[in-house]
Amino acid sequence: MTAENELEIKEAFQRAQKAHNNKAKLVASLKNRYVKLEDKSEFHEEFLRCLKYAMIIYTREPAVENVIDFAVKFAVSFETPVNEEEEEEEEEEDISFLNFLFNFLLEIVDISHAVRFRVCQLVNKLLGSLSESAQIDDDLCERIHEVMLIRVTDKYPNVRIQAALAMARLQDPSNEHCPTIKAYILLLDNDSNPEVRRAVLSCIAPSAFTLPKIYKRTRDVKEKVRKLAYQVLAEKVHIRALTIAQRVSLLHQGLNDSADSVKDVVKTDLLPAWLQLLQGDVLQLLHRLDVENCAETAVSALHALFSMMTTFDELLQNGPQALCEFIKSKGAEGEELLERLLPEPAIFAEYLYSYLKSVPLMSEEEKADMTQLELVMTKEFIGQQLILLVGCLDTSEEGGRKRVLAVLQEMLVLPNTPLSLIGQLVQKLVGMLQDDQQRIQIAEIISDVREPIVSVDDTVDENEKRKKQVRLAEVKVRIVESKQALEECISCQDFGRAAELKDSISQLEELRAKISLEASQADHIKEQRVEKNDPETLLKCLTMCAEVIKRMNINRGICPTMNALIESLILPSVSNANPTVRNMAVVCVGTAALHSRDLANTHLVLLLQITQLDEPKVRISALRALIDQLLLNGINILQDKSTPQPSQAPDLLDSIDGQATQPSEEDEESPVQSVLKMLSEFLDSEISELRTETAEGLAKLMYCGRIVSAKLFSRLVLLWYNPVTEDDQRLRHCLGVFLQLYARESRAHQECVEQSFLLSMRTLFNAPVTSPLSEIDTSNVAELFVELTRPSALIQPAAIQGASVHESLAVRLCNEILRDASAPEVRLYCKTLGCLEISTEPGPANNELQQLLTEILQAVKDKYCIRAVEKVLSQLQGCRSAPTEAQDTVLAALDHNANFMFFHLCSFYMFLIRFSLCHTGQKKVTVAKAAKKSCKMKESSDESDEENVPDAPPVMRPSRCAKTAALTKTKQDLTALMNKEASP
Repeated sequence: MTAENELEIKEAFQRAQKAHNNKAKLVASLKNRYVKLEDKSEFHEEFLRCLKYAMIIYTREPAVENVIDFAVKFAVSFETPVNEEEEEEEEEEDISFLNFLFNFLLEIVDISHAVRFRVCQLVNKLLGSLSESAQIDDDLCERIHEVMLIRVTDKYPNVRIQAALAMARLQDPSNEHCPTIKAYILLLDNDSNPEVRRAVLSCIAPSAFTLPKIYKRTRDVKEKVRKLAYQVLAEKVHIRALTIAQRVSLLHQGLNDSADSVKDVVKTDLLPAWLQLLQGDVLQLLHRLDVENCAETAVSALHALFSMMTTFDELLQNGPQALCEFIKSKGAEGEELLERLLPEPAIFAEYLYSYLKSVPLMSEEEKADMTQLELVMTKEFIGQQLILLVGCLDTSEEGGRKRVLAVLQEMLVLPNTPLSLIGQLVQKLVGMLQDDQQRIQIAEIISDVREPIVSVDDTVDENEKRKKQVRLAEVKVRIVESKQALEECISCQDFGRAAELKDSISQLEELRAKISLEASQADHIKEQRVEKNDPETLLKCLTMCAEVIKRMNINRGICPTMNALIESLILPSVSNANPTVRNMAVVCVGTAALHSRDLANTHLVLLLQITQLDEPKVRISALRALIDQLLLNGINILQDKSTPQPSQAPDLLDSIDGQATQPSEEDEESPVQSVLKMLSEFLDSEISELRTETAEGLAKLMYCGRIVSAKLFSRLVLLWYNPVTEDDQRLRHCLGVFLQLYARESRAHQECVEQSFLLSMRTLFNAPVTSPLSEIDTSNVAELFVELTRPSALIQPAAIQGASVHESLAVRLCNEILRDASAPEVRLYCKTLGCLEISTEPGPANNELQQLLTEILQAVKDKYCIRAVEKVLSQLQGCRSAPTEAQDTVLAALDHNANFMFFHLCSFYMFLIRFSLCHTGQKKVTVAKAAKKSCKMKESSDESDEENVPDAPPVMRPSRCAKTAALTKTKQDLTALMNKEASP
């Protein structure tokens, strides 16, 4: 090959490093020269020589990336379009370079991590740049597939990413046993690097086998992965391919995600994509979501859609209840539009009354008919939505307001009003009433429901009726006879006798009227109030009581009217035979107890009894009421005021309401300890709902400072790790949030966490083999405690004074190790010591810790423990300063002689590639790691290898100018290297 040709290839690579150069012209120029050559082998050799300089560089340098892109474009330029007809020989010559490049890449794929990364990157770009109709030899395609399947399990995440992307065109979504699909699923489920999971999500093809895995990534721990999963579902998956449960879950989780970027993707990508597939019909979208069972999620989705609409005309096309709520939330801006949507309050109230009145009251036999039951449930759901619209009405006008109040009151009294609507009706009614005095009027409604006016037919005996009729006839006959006698006396002018007869007739008329009135009253139907005690009536009344008590001002106490309801309705219902009635009565008692401390003291024992004796649902309600009391009034409400007893069991309670307790000489257990012991036992309950409610209540009490207990915190941590609670998502989520918030809140909380560390570890180490706790990874638990007690995790770390929590924990660990230096857990404790943030400043704490570590070195025999302790001891003694300074000197020398070192590095790699000396791999990797350490964290990269890079020692943060100078030094330029290699 001539020197001119050699310079042409090298010049093309040199110019390709610059982003401003036109790579298409470089490719065309180099291709023309390649076509004219008869012997292509020398060109191949020189091309690879220049390409190898870029392939040994692991970092994403702009110059290196430009060279890689240039090489890919040049190789792909030999692909012949299908519509062009050329001679077979010429086609073989053209394709030969692409095949030659593939073969070369597959031969060197097993060298260093940098070469593996560049090989996978080149294969990915080459396959991605080929047209849809491109053809590759079957054997070569099979080799590429096999190599990439190996590389997706590489140690380095960047290699796995490129390998996964390279296999995008090699997958068969319709084949369940496709190796690529299996590899993708394995990476999605098990890869610890989020960037790898993102890469797989971006290229995996949705199918019946892969869709569940893509859906699962919407609950990934990393925000970027969740965001990309929603984007993939929006762009590649039809809404009909998802089940109703999956659609609802996607919207519920996405719209309530902790990351704003994920929420935005659901609003801007997923919902519009689904709406477009349904021809923009919002009602069809609601049908796909099953709004009857997931109303809140549907409302949230509609609000998200409405927030993206720009004009009122677009909003008016969708008129459900959610639209009215959304417009009302806009305030004065949406009042005019709201008037166009809703009718007058009086008209709407009449329609609501007529509709709810049409909902039938089903018997037990009718409820057995599923078709009829579904129709009634649909009507109830529509009724709920109509009641919600009451909150959007303009009730400022007095006439409309009175009519709406009257309709709500009448609906509560109607016997056929469904129980599911009672709570919402009371909420709207209480919301429209101004103060508590007006809200007490609902007590009259409760009285009307409990004791309705019933017509009573007082039937009289037939003999009595007959006697009265005979007597009435006799009186009438006497009246007639007296009148006749009166006429005769008048005709005979016997006026004295006539006056007597006249008085007698008047008396008889009065007697006749009296007897007639008695006869008419005997047939009249009387009306009176009759008390009803059936479960449906009691549930209605108790539901109304609960809603009223919830809305009342907690600072005003319980009024006499509500006290009367408590005595006459709520307390008798606690012992009702129906568990649903008992449950609602317990809710009412617990809610009312929040308004009155005297009432709480009176009925607290009743709540404690219910939490242990009743059905699970009722026990949970009583437990919630008990937790609410402890949160509001503190633990001291459990103590007897006349004979207060101090806390006695330090293993159950360390502090009450922030005040440390003193040990008692009495043997009797205090009420506080009894309750806390009961709650602690509930954590081991087989009833998952009761266990979850107890854990959530204890978490609230500890976070609010009502309880400070290291043992309870340890119980919660172990409950979070316990495999038994693996399926309890609510419990896991609650405790996971609590642990982070509690430890970050204050230094006192971190001290409580530190005290619970050894309690937790001893419990795990002493757990029997049959216990679920034996399956917990103790090292992971230790890492959690280290992170929770880290001083930098505090919300206000500047307030820390004196020894840090990590230093106190280190002393505890040292004492625990010295208790039994041969115990198996000593290795874990020594490893944990190395993870703690311990200050190296001289002081009493530092000296004490050094003395303990010295004693440990004399006591332990395990080499791993000795190395770990020596490392911590050297850190405390300040022995790391000299190596740090020496390292800075070496790095400076490396920067000064960067070109010289890099040239020898390239020559060494070329030597390995040419002769495939696999036995020198260890030395090669060592040099590569040294090169990476000298320039890592100074170049920008899209991917991360953080899982393989150890944490750097803490050093002083450099200034911005120093960063710029270091970045300039470490930029790679391949031109100088190639010139040195080419020069004699």
